[in-house]
Amino acid sequence: MSDLPLIQADPAVSSPAATTRKGGRGRGSRLLSRTDRVVIALMVLVPLLLVVGLVWFPALATVALSGTNWDGIGPIGEIEWVGGRNYSDVINIYPPFVPAVQNNLLWLAALFVVATPFGMFLAVLLDKEIRGSRFYQTALYLPVVLSLALIGFVWQLIYSRDQGLLNAALGTSTDWYGDPDVNIWAVLVAAGWRHVGYIMLLYLAGLKGVDPSLREAAAVDGASEATTFFKVVFPVLRPINIIVLVVTVIESLRAFDLVWVVNKGRNGLELISALVTQNVVGEASRIGFGSALATLMLAVSLVFITVYLATVMRENRK
Repeated sequence: MSDLPLIQADPAVSSPAATTRKGGRGRGSRLLSRTDRVVIALMVLVPLLLVVGLVWFPALATVALSGTNWDGIGPIGEIEWVGGRNYSDVINIYPPFVPAVQNNLLWLAALFVVATPFGMFLAVLLDKEIRGSRFYQTALYLPVVLSLALIGFVWQLIYSRDQGLLNAALGTSTDWYGDPDVNIWAVLVAAGWRHVGYIMLLYLAGLKGVDPSLREAAAVDGASEATTFFKVVFPVLRPINIIVLVVTVIESLRAFDLVWVVNKGRNGLELISALVTQNVVGEASRIGFGSALATLMLAVSLVFITVYLATVMRENRK
């Protein structure tokens, strides 16, 4: 048997796998051309600048201006710092503030107690794939795509004192938008009409993601549909419930368009958001005072936003 020559690998020549392991990361970064790097930088910087310029800077500037008496006209260098005086004036000597807080709380209660459960009820019905469910989903969601200002004009056709549908049906001549005793309820009906469709869509999306085996197991155990929903399905919808809670609170705080097109937030329709607008861009032009009102709204909103983010982060860790 003849001896075959042994071929020894040159240690200087590395295998393809080793080469890939050694230079994979460096080669991956070198694969990006200069144009790719510019595009990636723009994709990061442009949204970042927009968020900072349109969200964070105005929010921080509002908090800073809330401690001043700036009227928006004088130079910034002459702004006088007044500390917490604006907050004290808002609470103690500003008459529209208490009615505005009451109306905001009433708005929250109406959306949370009436509109939200009704939207959830509609979602449960539509989740059963009843006949014409697509049509009902579209019809119920249609108000959501409309602005509250436009909804105010739509409901004006119903609430009009002289030619409105409601007065014609009831045989009355009530000024539903002008009477301070009833206008807040009329506006809440219009706002709830829009809110129901939004909540319906959120819960419908959540119900589509529920494992059917949970309902089947409950049915085998003899549970009724109501018991199955409240004891099995509803707890599974906990992330949706948190989203609905936060959305409802924020909707009640930022309610502005509807009351502004009706009577600019006066005569029974005072809301905190309307008071902010009246002081910042109205005839008074009290930037510092209006910023204090806006900061109070921001503080309340942050509480619920923090709860929502904490819940989402906790769910992601599981």
